[in-house]
Amino acid sequence: MQTIIGLSSIHLPASAASTDWRHLAACREEDPELFFPVGNTGPALLQIEEAKSVCRRCPVSEHCLQWALESGEDSGVWGGLSEDERRAMKRRAARNRLQARKAAG
Repeated sequence: MQTIIGLSSIHLPASAASTDWRHLAACREEDPELFFPVGNTGPALLQIEEAKSVCRRCPVSEHCLQWALESGEDSGVWGGLSEDERRAMKRRAARNRLQARKAAG
């Protein structure tokens, strides 16, 4: 599994090291619709913040974010980041890779 960006790893029991991390997620008993707001203004912003508050108390949010980035999940709140925040993160990572390549040769 390749890391798209340098996210720090967290320590989980061996059984949760792969995709089994999901059973530890704080969102597992939340309404899934909370994490998929429609739009990004007004009420949707409040919904995004509510979803992020669940992520902030989640012991596996970094795994969740990494999964969303690696699987190309473009919709919803994953790992505490909104769709727009993940897109910005991907753009920054791509820009940094390009700058590193230019600097290397």
